[in-house]
Amino acid sequence: MHPVIQKVTDRIAARSERSRSVYLARIEKARLKGPHRGTLSCGNLAHGFAACGKQDKSDLRSLTKANIGIISSYNDMLSAHQPYEHYPALIKAAANEVGSVAQFAGGVPAMCDGVTQGQPGMELSLMSRDIIAMAAAVGLSHNMFDGGLMLGICDKIVPGLLMAAFSFGHLPFVFVPAGPMPSGIPNKEKARVRQLFAEGKASKEELLEAESASYHSAGTCTFYGTANSNQLVVEMMGLHLPGSSFVNPGTELRDELTKAATRQVTRLTDLGTDYMPIGKLVDVKSIVNGLVGLLATGGSTNHTMHLIAVARSAGFLINWDDFAELSSVTPLITRIYPNGQADINHFQQAGGMAYLIRTLLDEGLLHEDVQTVAGYGLRRYTQVPVMQDGKLVWVDGPTESQDPQVLTSAATPFKHHGGLEVLSGNLGRAVMKTSALREGTAVITAPAVVFSSQHELDAAFKSGDLNKDCVVVVRFQGPKAIGMPELHKLTPPLGVLQDRGFKVALVTDGRMSGASGKVPAAIHVTPEAIEGGLLAKVQNGDLVRVDAEKGVLELLVDAKELTEREAESIDLSDSYAGMGREIFGGLRAQLTGAEEGACALFYTEDHLDADGGGHG
Repeated sequence: MHPVIQKVTDRIAARSERSRSVYLARIEKARLKGPHRGTLSCGNLAHGFAACGKQDKSDLRSLTKANIGIISSYNDMLSAHQPYEHYPALIKAAANEVGSVAQFAGGVPAMCDGVTQGQPGMELSLMSRDIIAMAAAVGLSHNMFDGGLMLGICDKIVPGLLMAAFSFGHLPFVFVPAGPMPSGIPNKEKARVRQLFAEGKASKEELLEAESASYHSAGTCTFYGTANSNQLVVEMMGLHLPGSSFVNPGTELRDELTKAATRQVTRLTDLGTDYMPIGKLVDVKSIVNGLVGLLATGGSTNHTMHLIAVARSAGFLINWDDFAELSSVTPLITRIYPNGQADINHFQQAGGMAYLIRTLLDEGLLHEDVQTVAGYGLRRYTQVPVMQDGKLVWVDGPTESQDPQVLTSAATPFKHHGGLEVLSGNLGRAVMKTSALREGTAVITAPAVVFSSQHELDAAFKSGDLNKDCVVVVRFQGPKAIGMPELHKLTPPLGVLQDRGFKVALVTDGRMSGASGKVPAAIHVTPEAIEGGLLAKVQNGDLVRVDAEKGVLELLVDAKELTEREAESIDLSDSYAGMGREIFGGLRAQLTGAEEGACALFYTEDHLDADGGGHG
């Protein structure tokens, strides 16, 4: 193993020793109660299988046949989730074929940041992750299930499903993807039209035509944002079947992988000989493998919050310093938009997960000695699924990249750094995705231009007030302020300013996520403005230094003056009602800071007690 990766792994394990031991004790206690249907009264059990067919009822009465709970994010408005419509029937049939039962346990909400971008609904987006975790837990709470299949793809859905699965950590789970849509127009062309529209040089009809040609069919969006980062990280952690992340929907291979996932989870239940609950399958090495995979591919900065929350739900305590140290030794080996012009289908064709995992393993950058849903050892994931004579088989994946411009080897990377920096200074701590930055843009000292919403910035851009070197500060966007919406409405105008020759950067306590690109953006600033962060004291014209090379985020104003300054206050009441936002007030108030996962549900080390309880 690379010594730095081993050091970070050991540090996380030591930091998490108490919280992890409490977690493992809790799931072992749950496991010892045996098949949970056996604890149900006759009336309870009769309710649980009342709608089943005769054979399924008989199997569930016996307590010897596995019952698999299906949790799905299906809805037919969102392209990534639409393919899940037909999965339950496939899963039930596959379970029956191996003498088991599958029941649809519950659905979880799935919202799309692409639809809600710049809209009031975006302010519910991050909080929906914890709602998804709770909704999945409700579905699994009936004591009817021996294992589970998690059907989810996009931004908050997969992290929420992971959090729920770990709360039922005594059960095995397999995560089941649906795959990306086929490639549409090139991402470079889509970005070009967006920027022209921001400049007033393209009509709304031309913009809609370009967007429709990009997002054009069922499946995940093809750029490398949070949705595809989710799939990659989950496979790196051994929770997908090998090579299943990026197989297109509506294909024979996709359906056979879904059936295989069903058969596999039945083998992992406590009723068989290969019991492997998710709470024990995922250990500290699995967590680090997920982090390394994310960094090696320039994945979504959303995971600097999501993976913290997910890890905590399994008793592991990770922080941004772990991300930064791993990033310093993890090579960037993919060029997928926004870190290049290729899309996720091009990555798949270049060798995909099999080659990615092979080259990282060969360079000692991943832990090979881990459990997975496919068995022991991550080397199993250097194989790819194919159809041969009508049957699903796994064969050895490529030993060389099929397109080195999209996916290169860890020995000859595009960059020797994983493309994530942690910035610190008197303004607080922030993260920056640097993998897509242009040469010479990583350091800027310029006057601040301060806004309290992305809409204010858009108006200033259109009036020409931003035609200058500047650090744009967009504050009161954090978790407790308005739920931490993504701010991609800012990306096209800031890109235009950069193309006009101005030095620009963004500093915000909001999110920019997986589509962060060429503009340096210090995001997730914590403490956030509404929680006493110095962001609330920044004034127009103050010099701000954003230095991604040295990891500096500084407000260059005399400390004495800052002490005497009053923090800016703001009326956020317009964000607390409408589009359902009034329902989320209690949850919003509980959210932790970004570096603690922006989470309301799971426990910090200080809150754990001897019985594994706490507050959340």
